[in-house]
Amino acid sequence: MNPNTRTFTMNLEKEVSDEPIEIHMVEDTEANDNQESTFECEKINDAGVNFSHDENESIVGKVFDTRHDAYTFYNQYAFLHGFGIRIHYDYKNMTTNEAYRKLYVCNKEGFKRKKAGTSCGNLKKPRRELRTGCKAMLRISKTKDGKWIVDIFNDTHNHELSITPTKVMKHRSHGKFHRSLACKSLMVELGQSGLKPCQIKKAVNAMKTPYEPDVTSKQCVDILSEQRRQYKGKEFYGLIKHFQDKSLVDIDQYFVVDLFEDGSPRNMFWADGRSRDAYTKFGDVLVFDVTYMTNKFKMPFSPFVGVNHHGQSILFGGALLENEKEETFQWLFEHFLKCMFNKYPSAIITDQDKAISNAIKKVFPNTRHRYCAWHIKKHELEHLRPLVARYSDFQEYYRQWVKSDTIEEFEKKWEVMNAKYNLEDNRWITDMYSQRKHWVKAYLKDVFFAGMTTSGRSESIHSFFDGFVNSKTMLNEFVVQYDKAVDSRRAAEEDEDFKTMNSKPVLSSVHPIEAQLGACYTRKIFDIFQKEWVEATNNLTHETLSKSTKEIKYRVGQLNVDKEHWRFVNFCFTNQVNITCSCAKFETYGILCKHSLYVIKKRHVQNLPNFYILPRWTLDARFKVGTRGVGLDEMSNDDEVSALTLWYVRANCNKAIEHAKASPTKIKKLNNLVVKCMKDEIIQKKQDAPQNASQDSREGISQVDMIPQVCIRDPTIVTNTKGRPKNASRIKSSLEVVKKKRTCSHCKGLGHYATGCPIKKAEEALQNKQ
Repeated sequence: MNPNTRTFTMNLEKEVSDEPIEIHMVEDTEANDNQESTFECEKINDAGVNFSHDENESIVGKVFDTRHDAYTFYNQYAFLHGFGIRIHYDYKNMTTNEAYRKLYVCNKEGFKRKKAGTSCGNLKKPRRELRTGCKAMLRISKTKDGKWIVDIFNDTHNHELSITPTKVMKHRSHGKFHRSLACKSLMVELGQSGLKPCQIKKAVNAMKTPYEPDVTSKQCVDILSEQRRQYKGKEFYGLIKHFQDKSLVDIDQYFVVDLFEDGSPRNMFWADGRSRDAYTKFGDVLVFDVTYMTNKFKMPFSPFVGVNHHGQSILFGGALLENEKEETFQWLFEHFLKCMFNKYPSAIITDQDKAISNAIKKVFPNTRHRYCAWHIKKHELEHLRPLVARYSDFQEYYRQWVKSDTIEEFEKKWEVMNAKYNLEDNRWITDMYSQRKHWVKAYLKDVFFAGMTTSGRSESIHSFFDGFVNSKTMLNEFVVQYDKAVDSRRAAEEDEDFKTMNSKPVLSSVHPIEAQLGACYTRKIFDIFQKEWVEATNNLTHETLSKSTKEIKYRVGQLNVDKEHWRFVNFCFTNQVNITCSCAKFETYGILCKHSLYVIKKRHVQNLPNFYILPRWTLDARFKVGTRGVGLDEMSNDDEVSALTLWYVRANCNKAIEHAKASPTKIKKLNNLVVKCMKDEIIQKKQDAPQNASQDSREGISQVDMIPQVCIRDPTIVTNTKGRPKNASRIKSSLEVVKKKRTCSHCKGLGHYATGCPIKKAEEALQNKQ
């Protein structure tokens, strides 16, 4: 293609510069009536400007009110003629730094700059050349009256021009839809909701009109990066402001942060009022896990997870930690306990981590600690492989040993297995035996775990965050996503509350016990009970082992199952039903097992005592606005007033105000009562030394405010942890990570190095003989 050169210039005295502009007239050369740089017919832009071949001269001398108007005009011209444009540079006054001239060029103007040579070990594939040194341009200069006038216009192109509108729209300057305020706002909002750029692209393109160009993933990334740059260096400040704003709405919000000397965060923990209320009802068992990374500062996210009255996962609180050391976990557990009114959990499930175990022993000395069964099985696959390969019957004997029903049976089998397979040489299994109280079922039958044996509850919380956060997620964005996770869980809980309250269970029998529990249990928990009930009714039988005036012992099981797998059930003759089963389902799950129910039916028991119906599995445990789950009688004592008691009294005061606000007489009476109490307290304080205010249930919020002299700043050093994947997910243990096989540099074989290569040794031996 022969380039068309259409250059027009004019003289113009500039307003701001000290010297006049020197512009030389360039004659129109090689005019061609059949230019390929324009469409075959005349085009009319949105503003009604007619760009015909004969009117190109009219562009020189055209006046615009603003620079933006000039850019829009030239961009529309470029769209109609098949090319894109970009802003080249500004001419500015050296004294006032004000622009007096601007240059808009074709997007193929100039050539790519050659960068300095890179090191040989870091070579990158060069990008394709986009620029061709095109001379097309439009220059505007500022006049004395503040207008902008075109003083040079060059329509010379040395490259092919696009001939169809769909191709022209792909030039960067014409893709304006993604830069519009509406589109930017939508992208930012979807980004804050946790969507990835590729997902945002699909959502925006589905909502736009067909006349707008499609948004690309790169454009979404650019918009989100531009928005995030506004918070650069201010993420931690935004995080603190988020919790301070929440504390204005939620007076029971708890937030504490541990700072470095430079004001950057070391560790932080938070929990809102409803989570603290849920802990008073469901805090008997905790699941704690730290194998999840969330942000560019590589701070591990550590949620405290529990189980509600529907068997659903709930969040008691969250933490972002500096590292995974014992002192860090100890700090976290101490503040968790302080937040939860010094109410110790009965049991806690974690990964088999030494730092976590030591911290639990110090902070929760009376809490039963259980290792995650899933991680134990993973460890078994690696450490028991040599024994399984050496002894054909070891795997079956090991399985029977682990599943021992009683402690005595477990210990006897250990002695036999240790002597038979010489287990002292296997350090892992001896270590596991020394820690048997943390994972062996026989040692944990007396502990309530709400039916859990693994940290899978924590994993399910992590799965919610997958796709919402990644390695670039900012701290202030993550806490918003955390709130969304909490809201999602609570919405599911409220949905189950509604379904339970607005439905009745379908009973499988007319027995009064099934009707009794159907009226008490929530929908999901009753389904679990009913499976046990149906099994007890239809599939079980028994044999009597012993009988006395005080108790009777049964062995209960299925006829098609070997009797060695049947369960032992003791039924005591007392004033009320007292029954125990060797499967310990009630002790660990809180729901009577099928073996116990079979005996109860056989003994013609009509109603269960209340202690066999745990309140945590009933609808009464649901969250109620303006109420608290624990009363004064349950938490107070004569020596001190607990934080939970203060929390409960505050709730009662709020309820009293709500009841009295409709009557001036009642509200005045309530006010007089409060004033009298305050006066009595002031008199008492003058007589007694001021007490420590550490019992305030909101103390955690003020711990940042107490150090105003410290400047709050983002972390400056990336945290050293066990490692984090590129995308946010749980950290894989050493057993899950595929280990790189050893490769010999001599024979290239796998499984050994050159120092132990048999081929190399054979060759050396042969050479020595020669």
